[in-house]
Amino acid sequence: MADRTAPNCHLRLEWVYGYRGHQCRNNLYYTAAKEIVYFVAGVGVVYNTREHKQKFYLGHNDDIISLALHPERVLVATGQVGKEPYICVWDSYTVQTVSILKDVHTHGVACLAFDLEGQCLVSVGLDSKNTICVWDWRRGKVLAVAPGHTDRIFDISWDLYQPSKLVSCGVKHIKFWSLCGNALTPKRGVFGKTGDLQTILCLACAKDEVTYSGALNGDIYVWKGINLMRTVQGAHGSGIFSMNVCEEGFATGGRDGCVRLWDLNFKPITVIDLRETDQGYKGLSVRSVCWRGDHILVGTQDSEIFEVVVHDRNKPFLIMQGHCEGELWALAVHPTKPLAMTGSDDRSVRLWSLIDHALIARCNMEEPIRCAAVSTDGIHLALGMKDGSFTVLRVRDMTEVVHIKDRKEAIHELKYSPDGAHLAVGSNDNSVDIYGVVQRYKKVGECIGSNSFITHMDWSTDSKYLQTNDGSGRRLFYRMPSGKEVTNREELKLVQWASWTCVLGPEVNGIWPKYSDINDINSVDANFNNQVLVTADDYGLVKLLRYPCVKKGAKFKKYLGHSAHITNARWSHDYQWVITIGGADHSVFQWKFVPERKSKEALHIVPQETLADSNSEESDSDQSDVPEMDSEIEQETQLTYRRQVYKEDLPQLKEQCKEKHRATAMKKRERAPGSGVKLHFIHGYRGYDCRSNLFYTQTGEIVYHVAAIGVVYNRQQNTQRFYMGHDDDILCLAIHPLKDFVATGQVGRDSSIHIWDTETLKPMSVLKGFHQLGVCALDFSADGKRLASVGLDDNHTIVLWDWRKGDKLSAMRGSKDKIFVVKINPYLPDKLITAGVKHMKFWHKAGGGLIGRKGNMGKTETMMCAVYGWSEEMVFSGTCTGDICIWRDMFLMKTVKAHDGPVFTVHALEKGFVTGGKDGIVALWDDTFERCLKTYAIKRAVLAPGSKGLLLEDNPSIRAISLGHGHILVGTKNGEILEVDKSGPITLLVQGHMEGEVWGLATHPHLPLCATVSDDRTLRIWDLSPSHCMLAVRKLRKGGRCCCFSPDGKALAVGLNDGSFLIVNADTLEDLVSFHHRKDSISDIRFSPGAGKYLAVASGDTFVDIYNVMSSKRVGVCKGCLNYITHLDWDKRGKLLQVNTGAKEQFFFEAPRGKRQTIPATEVEKIDWSTWTCVLGTYVEGIWPLVSEVTEVTAACLSNDRKVLATGDDLGYVKLFRYPVKGKYAKFKRYVAHSTHVTNVRWTHDDSLLVTVGGGDTCLMIWAHEPEGHREFKQCDSEESDIESEDDGGYDSDVTRENEINYTIKALSTNMRPMTGVKPHLQLKEPSVDERPPVSRALPQPEKLQTNNVGKKKRPIEDLGLELVFGYRGNDCRNNVHYLNEGADIIYHTASVGIVLNLTTSCQSFYVEHSDDILCLTINQHPKFPNVVATGQVGDTGDMSATSPSIHVWDAMTKQTLSVLRCFHSGGVCSVSFSATGKLLLSVGLDPEHTVTIWKWQEGAKVASRIGHTQRIFVAEFRPDSDTHFVSVGIKHVRFWTLAGRALLSKKGVLSSIEDARMQTMLSVAFGANNLTFTGTISGDVCVWKEHILVRIVAKAHTGPVFTMYTTLRDGLIVTGGKERPSKEGGALKLWDQELKRCRAFRLETGQIIDCVRSVCRGKGKILVGTRNAEIIEVGEKNAACNILVNGHMDGPIWGLGTHPSRDVFLSAAEDGTVRLWDIPEKKMLNKVNLGHPARTISYSPEGDMVAIGMKNGEFIILLVASLKIWGKKRDRRSPIQDIRFSPNSCYLAVGSTESAVDFYDLTLGPQLNRINCCRDIPSFVMQMDFSADSTYVQISTGAYKRLVYEVPSGKQVTEQSHIDRITWATWTSVLGDEVIGIWSRNTDKADVTCACVSHSGLNIVTGDDFGMVKLFDFPCPEKFAKHKRFLGHSAHLTNVRFTNGDRFVVSAGGDDRSLFVWRCVHAPH
Repeated sequence: MADRTAPNCHLRLEWVYGYRGHQCRNNLYYTAAKEIVYFVAGVGVVYNTREHKQKFYLGHNDDIISLALHPERVLVATGQVGKEPYICVWDSYTVQTVSILKDVHTHGVACLAFDLEGQCLVSVGLDSKNTICVWDWRRGKVLAVAPGHTDRIFDISWDLYQPSKLVSCGVKHIKFWSLCGNALTPKRGVFGKTGDLQTILCLACAKDEVTYSGALNGDIYVWKGINLMRTVQGAHGSGIFSMNVCEEGFATGGRDGCVRLWDLNFKPITVIDLRETDQGYKGLSVRSVCWRGDHILVGTQDSEIFEVVVHDRNKPFLIMQGHCEGELWALAVHPTKPLAMTGSDDRSVRLWSLIDHALIARCNMEEPIRCAAVSTDGIHLALGMKDGSFTVLRVRDMTEVVHIKDRKEAIHELKYSPDGAHLAVGSNDNSVDIYGVVQRYKKVGECIGSNSFITHMDWSTDSKYLQTNDGSGRRLFYRMPSGKEVTNREELKLVQWASWTCVLGPEVNGIWPKYSDINDINSVDANFNNQVLVTADDYGLVKLLRYPCVKKGAKFKKYLGHSAHITNARWSHDYQWVITIGGADHSVFQWKFVPERKSKEALHIVPQETLADSNSEESDSDQSDVPEMDSEIEQETQLTYRRQVYKEDLPQLKEQCKEKHRATAMKKRERAPGSGVKLHFIHGYRGYDCRSNLFYTQTGEIVYHVAAIGVVYNRQQNTQRFYMGHDDDILCLAIHPLKDFVATGQVGRDSSIHIWDTETLKPMSVLKGFHQLGVCALDFSADGKRLASVGLDDNHTIVLWDWRKGDKLSAMRGSKDKIFVVKINPYLPDKLITAGVKHMKFWHKAGGGLIGRKGNMGKTETMMCAVYGWSEEMVFSGTCTGDICIWRDMFLMKTVKAHDGPVFTVHALEKGFVTGGKDGIVALWDDTFERCLKTYAIKRAVLAPGSKGLLLEDNPSIRAISLGHGHILVGTKNGEILEVDKSGPITLLVQGHMEGEVWGLATHPHLPLCATVSDDRTLRIWDLSPSHCMLAVRKLRKGGRCCCFSPDGKALAVGLNDGSFLIVNADTLEDLVSFHHRKDSISDIRFSPGAGKYLAVASGDTFVDIYNVMSSKRVGVCKGCLNYITHLDWDKRGKLLQVNTGAKEQFFFEAPRGKRQTIPATEVEKIDWSTWTCVLGTYVEGIWPLVSEVTEVTAACLSNDRKVLATGDDLGYVKLFRYPVKGKYAKFKRYVAHSTHVTNVRWTHDDSLLVTVGGGDTCLMIWAHEPEGHREFKQCDSEESDIESEDDGGYDSDVTRENEINYTIKALSTNMRPMTGVKPHLQLKEPSVDERPPVSRALPQPEKLQTNNVGKKKRPIEDLGLELVFGYRGNDCRNNVHYLNEGADIIYHTASVGIVLNLTTSCQSFYVEHSDDILCLTINQHPKFPNVVATGQVGDTGDMSATSPSIHVWDAMTKQTLSVLRCFHSGGVCSVSFSATGKLLLSVGLDPEHTVTIWKWQEGAKVASRIGHTQRIFVAEFRPDSDTHFVSVGIKHVRFWTLAGRALLSKKGVLSSIEDARMQTMLSVAFGANNLTFTGTISGDVCVWKEHILVRIVAKAHTGPVFTMYTTLRDGLIVTGGKERPSKEGGALKLWDQELKRCRAFRLETGQIIDCVRSVCRGKGKILVGTRNAEIIEVGEKNAACNILVNGHMDGPIWGLGTHPSRDVFLSAAEDGTVRLWDIPEKKMLNKVNLGHPARTISYSPEGDMVAIGMKNGEFIILLVASLKIWGKKRDRRSPIQDIRFSPNSCYLAVGSTESAVDFYDLTLGPQLNRINCCRDIPSFVMQMDFSADSTYVQISTGAYKRLVYEVPSGKQVTEQSHIDRITWATWTSVLGDEVIGIWSRNTDKADVTCACVSHSGLNIVTGDDFGMVKLFDFPCPEKFAKHKRFLGHSAHLTNVRFTNGDRFVVSAGGDDRSLFVWRCVHAPH
């Protein structure tokens, strides 16, 4: 029988010819050791030119396309292409991996760059967003990610002089990035007028913010900051591909074949034109340059590497060459010399010396070459071409012998016959032509049997036969030289083939995988001497197999290196080497063949590191020597632990169902029961499919797991404590080296690992997010800091964690086969092993990845357990055949027979080992496994008297062993935990059922006993009293599903799965009677009550049989059910049976005959049932959950006092309901302990205990019933019910507004006014008739604008600076006013500006880095971080781009940004809070999930994130004394959160402790000592919580909603603020004691009817209050005096703005019905008038003595400024007045309205205000109006983008353009007109320029727009898209903008932000 194993010889990569110059740049460098590093295909190459040696890095699995050199020049980073591409950082000296960076990019990694220190690495992806990622590469951690650009990025570089700044460039862009926190923020380079916008290909950074970049046209662009400073024109003739910086200066290389050197100031030094040198050629293109000292390395497009010495620059050395672009297919080896010939689509044929590793000749042909062959004498070289011709050359001098073209299609294969007489030429024309060599290649024959193209050919040794393969997979034979096909296969029997390069035929069957017919193997070559075969395929694998290999799917060794398809592979003439060529990577690989005898010696050499294993995994099937698999292991490998529905899916499912059931949910639901249960004891241990999951803790307790529970068992007291943090099956458990913490891993869609304390049972850390389906193995490192875990996903992913921080350190796919165990090396925590089905792997950590190598064992065995020995390289593993394998490093040293059958567990001791196996024996060994010191057999005979149960069988399979406290702890497959004394006796501690579902459960009628029966074929009796043990067990012939005690407790009936049932004696379990009347399993069995005369037996075949117990006869059958029967109950009289079926039907039958009765529902309620275990009927309709489509209620049981109904369901929940459970979706208490489905629940006879059994988890759980009054709150108190209460949480208009508000993103805002028509910059201008000649004798054009009251010299304005902001965002934000610096300053925000106000000088300073509205603000109260503020803003989607929502952390005094946190909270950040130490920051999003996130803000690292609530969360705050606990409040929501590692655990607040308490909408939160929390509600109550339980309600703390609460850290006093009417006793502001028992109220003297406080803060003796009405007030605690610090408009928009003609004061009029007078020098509001109606516009008269105000209702009013008395008012219109103006001569008032009209009033006629005229034919509403200087014209801008001019006062329209051009205007506020066309920008398609104002000097115009920008232009600006400066700060929609007198200030009014900004004007110097 042929050997089925892989061959023992192997290949070693010796040389790679080529360099990747195409599609890559900047990929060639000198290392510190002066070696050259570059890459080709999938290999990193380090080439030593002096010794002419290459080293290879083989850590990639696809093409490498980018490379960066670490600043110390030893480490190299390379990036590859692929679906999940990764980056490797490796050492160029040892060529070993240092770090792997993965899981961010897709498609490929296009660019890489290290920063100056070499700490950070930046990478750019090839995905559609060109994602940029910054890595802490040593830890494999991502620091920041951002979308790079919409188009390709070609280069990226760190600024070497400024840390955390980067530059990237690419198609038509260059971007300057700054890294702060986790945010990468780009600024686009401004090309301006200096150069054309174009594609930038490469860049280099210099000092002083200068960046040099190479452009596509050959220019060099020089940048200063983000602006293009100058260009160096024509630096190269065309594109500059590469730029390299060194100490001396810069080197650039271009497409023109030149390399230029520049000094440090970018002055040219010299130019080297490579095309002109000896080795040069036309079309040479430079892709990479590297300048070091006097050497320059140059890489070209055509795969050459040149080295140029600067002083001898005309003679570059060509140090590496390869084929150029185009596929490489042709390969031939010389028959007698170590030479190889290759030919490619680049039309060159090249001759390589395999000894010198050099190109010795090349020759260019006319056509692309597809195949080659050398004649037997080595004289001729034949080349087959792509066009169907072939050429023969002399090898000696490459001269042509013949050129023949007989075919049209490509020649794919040609071969000389062994006798040298003929040449066979196979073409894609499906034929082979035979040519005579001596007859000058005359055609002598033709083979035409194929119907597809010819792929391979071989001659026989006697040159008489030829075999061919073709594209259709046929193998044909021909006689030579005639070419006649051989059809009789007999004559071929003895033919010997001279070579074997065919892929078809019995000898090479094994090269094909078993079950596939793919033809992806391109080339084969057999080495007859060594009997090996080499193959090359489309996946870049070179494989070595035995030859011949007859059976499909042979074993092989595989080698990576080529990236994509390998087109050809050949042995050299003496079989020393294998040559392979790559199609797409056009490289030539030379592999050294190491035959068997040598490979033995080579074992001590470190194997070349590869990510793929050289021993194949693909071909296990027919290895003859694999032992059959052990049945237990077989069973276990087949378990998948998949769930139909995971508990994580429930919230979504509930939401979906809620929509459907909204209506029913509104009805009143039954409340939850008063009493509860608490888990008391569990019978069970999970041994049947888990191993090594049983340990002693520090205190000598025993920890193990079963179902979803971690159990800590005290063996002295026989009690258990439980860790209940998991919600599904726990599959593995590991103990910390100090034996105090335990890690457990569970099943789940995104399964979690919990690390918990065995004393407190609290979680220390929860690890999630990496394992799908489940976690099957865990191990702590010896120092206890790290944890390794293995997932159940298809790749069995391995993750290494820093578990306390919750950080994933590294991850990697483990193996396709199941992994049973993972162990971290106790000496070197960077190393680990995994063992499992058919493998053993040795791993070491490399950055974010792990590198694994398979252990070298002869045959692959399945490993069940493994452990490290007494030194770092020794490993011992137990196999499925009973051996212990002893490993040193990764080599198997020897094996020792240890057990019969598999070794399931091995445990290392100080000196020696202990093992346990399927044979039920525990063996102790010495430390080398030389001697077995002692064995213990687990037998019933040695069971000690104190045992808590009985051993089911002798020698049970042992699954876990642990030592400690003088004992050996043993866990068995049968679910028993035993303690073996060293001297021999065995004590049984805990036991449960074995594998199989447990369904049958019955409690004894008057004793604390219960019986269970299971599919494991046992019936067991358990003692429920404190002794907790199994009293009796009996084996059954079949498994059972139900059992029942007789009413006197003496008999026990058991229903079996084969349709039979038994009645046994309840004490001895011996048979009394048995019957077998049914085929299907018995599903329920019940004795009738009282004397127990009848027995009802329900079966799966839809019948209930009734037996008379005394006579043992069947007396009746109940028929009529349509489906299997699930539940049975008798009535008290023993006359009526109630039956439930699987189709959810309910039936009634009369006993004993079984007649079916129909009973109306009303009557059913009156019947007195003896038991209630049914799940259907009106009495229990509330037990079915919302998601009943996915989960069944499987069991129910009513307590004997008929008050509480317990149920069990398919999701593993045990629930308690108040009985009767009428009405749908009743409230309940629910408990999680069972993992999957709860199959049965029963109360004991006195209701003191509830007993439940779980199906698959084999557990019997005992719960103590805690009656109503009994209430110490336990941590595991039940979760409250599913649907939040149907009572709405209360209503308040302010809350509703805040909840429903949609924040507009400025960048996406649309127009505020309903405009129509074509925008000005898109209108076509008609040329005016009288275009004047250039030299005109006419009068000079008059001034556009009257320039009065400005000094003699007119100076333009250069810039604006923010001086003052009047406004505060109080109406929809809260908790956003704080004291700073001991109360000297206050901080608040409005629009996108953070404002710090100094209370003594009333000066404001601003933080203006936010790009959009700030929504929340908090300060860091820790003394280490004084004045540190965090603000969160609105944003678009959370895609981490610049418009994503972000949080800025900044210093309030210096305004310096400390960190920017980009978040995934799409929509915006609505709450921020610092932790007690100040290091963590908590944020809440406005996204639909209302995500809660915790950050380490200094590093910008996200610690944890979780979905918060389905509805809006208003506030989340850390407890002031904690870094791990916080509370969130919102719409009908309060949650208490804990941060454990990286996981957020939360509990809902429990209300049930207070009668009739209901969940309201919670608005605010404060904290007290001893874990007290206070939450303010919408109704004005404050809830007081202890932990998460409601303990008291402070009723009506305020009369309206409690919007804000503040906890003073100093003294614990609490301030609350709410909405209420000021009265004698109460006010909207109250100060309380620490417990919220006593309070003092303050009145805010604001004069409002209702005060609404939105923010409070307490300083020294002062309270700071922010109100809904945009006031900020300081209240003295002693004297209650109020001082208003800040005023603002309470509602917006502020439409009207009027500046005083001669003083620095201005008026504003807004939607809130007020007009306010503001004083700029005094920085305050001087006065306010309440108009009672929203105001729209306001204007001063020219003298400043009167004010006109236009209202929204169409009225207008004129006030006298001095007295604020009304001078006159009028209402002639019914719609809003948009603008109102006095004429310059004070005669007229113009009033423009939405009714498309302007009315004129004559003021000289006195205050009765009669309209004298109006302007008609206005196409749309009026926006702005301006009078001419002489008061005779008015210009009107309208909503149709039209500007019109009318005469005053006649109202006639002026249409003649020349006339209009001569008018001088008094003011200009129009956004329309040719003079201002330049103010309209390109991106105003959806938004508008809303307002404008020309300065008094007439030289500038400021505008405001819908994007919230203030822009400053020159006036006039008739050119489109004029240059301007822009000023940010406002929210979307500016409504108005004005210059003050003398152009000293600009005032801008905000629409959305209700704020007024005052900007200081900076004038140009004279």
